[in-house]
Amino acid sequence: MPELADEQNSELFDVSRALDIARRRHMHFLLPLFLVWVLVWGSSWLIHPRYKSSTLILVEQPTMPSNYVQSNISDDLQDRLQSITQQILSRTRLLMIINDLKLYQEKGTNLSEDDKVERMRKDINIELVRDSRNNEISAFRISYLAADPNVAKSVTTHLTDLFISENLRVRQTESETTTEFIEKQLADAQQHLSEQEAKVQAFQSVHQGSLPTQQGSNLQILSGLQSQLQNEQDALNTAKQQRVFLQAEIDQNKPTKSVQAAADPAVVAINQDLTRMRAQLTDLRSRYTELYPDVQRLKEQIAQTERQRDELIARNRANPKQADDGSGAGGNTLLAQLQGQLKANELEIGNRERSITDLEGRIGEYQGRLNGAPSTEQQLAELTRGYDQSKANYDDLLKKKNESAMATSMERMQQGERFTMLDAPSLPVRPDYPNRLKFCGIGLALGLAVGVAVAGTFEWLDDRVYDEKELKALLPVAVIAEIPEVTSPADEAIGKRKTVLRWVATGAMCAVILAGAAVSFLYA
Repeated sequence: MPELADEQNSELFDVSRALDIARRRHMHFLLPLFLVWVLVWGSSWLIHPRYKSSTLILVEQPTMPSNYVQSNISDDLQDRLQSITQQILSRTRLLMIINDLKLYQEKGTNLSEDDKVERMRKDINIELVRDSRNNEISAFRISYLAADPNVAKSVTTHLTDLFISENLRVRQTESETTTEFIEKQLADAQQHLSEQEAKVQAFQSVHQGSLPTQQGSNLQILSGLQSQLQNEQDALNTAKQQRVFLQAEIDQNKPTKSVQAAADPAVVAINQDLTRMRAQLTDLRSRYTELYPDVQRLKEQIAQTERQRDELIARNRANPKQADDGSGAGGNTLLAQLQGQLKANELEIGNRERSITDLEGRIGEYQGRLNGAPSTEQQLAELTRGYDQSKANYDDLLKKKNESAMATSMERMQQGERFTMLDAPSLPVRPDYPNRLKFCGIGLALGLAVGVAVAGTFEWLDDRVYDEKELKALLPVAVIAEIPEVTSPADEAIGKRKTVLRWVATGAMCAVILAGAAVSFLYA
């Protein structure tokens, strides 16, 4: 029995059995197929056609080389395109287009504004076109579906203009916003730089003379002051020696009770010259050092004149009679001259001491400047470091501001990245929906499926036996003999007519389906 079951299963899909089923159930298959096809294909002619107008917008790169003018818009094109799409597909924008072009005002419809906006959003399609080499967006396609081809073209044209103008506006606005932001930052940096510069100038004004840049000149001035101090001290010592000498001379020329020294008029004249020259020397020393040529020359003249006077006094002492004629008046005159010279000398000593005191104070001042130079240098370095940082930040922002201004000018001149319409929106000739040829194919596929299902259902529900093998399998005993079917000429004629009708029906259905496909292709 299992072998018999396997044999029956293997013979279930026999070709002869399949042909026999097809002969019996062909009408059960053809009628559902044809009816479903007619229903689907016919519905495509009942649906109101909709026309699709589309255009391709190219994303053009900036015409200016990036190494000359760098764009200050760094956002992703896809993000910017998505933002522009959301703005254009907003309720306000779409309502403006709907009202301007009087869309969705078909008879028998009473749509609200929100319903119209939703319908228009469904009718608009935006498709990105990417470059196969780098997967970047090189273009995008805008399309719109409408019942009227002219309306579809008008709406597509309007949407294209909106995308192009909105892209220019967005790029220009972003560039101007960037420039304004950099300008504000530049103004803040300039104010901060001015504050730092004012602090540096105030510090330099307060510490004028003790700045690190003035250290060399302070050293030179200190060296000069020390040299002047040494000269003043030498001159003071000389003046003090001169005072001792004059005091001795006065003591020698004072009149005594025993003997009164005689005075020679020539000596008196020499002393007057010495008094004049010493006064000149005192004046020169107050202005110049001992190494000054006029000071040295005057000192030599004074020394030479003193030697002449000493020689003349020595001769007068050796011949006292020659000096008796002027012993009274000449001695008083010489004493008065010596006392005047002593007063001048004391005045010179006072001037020298005051000059020395002033020089020592100035030397102390410059030494204090040099001692405080490291601390001043450190404070100035901190202020200068802040100023340098502010200056570098200001220069960097100034450079960015100029570059951003150039980029903004480039955007205003429409020399940056922009959208260009390659082809004007097309005026559709054939409807995009419904696609009647596609409906024809779908109807044929559904008809085949339904026909197979109907024929199979009838065959499965039919419990009659049409095959002698099945009959033998059902009998409990073996078949001894078979009686052939006896048909009359009338039955044969009826059978032939049925066969012809089956083929005619099959051919007619195929012809109708082919004709429907041809019509769909030609008039879709």
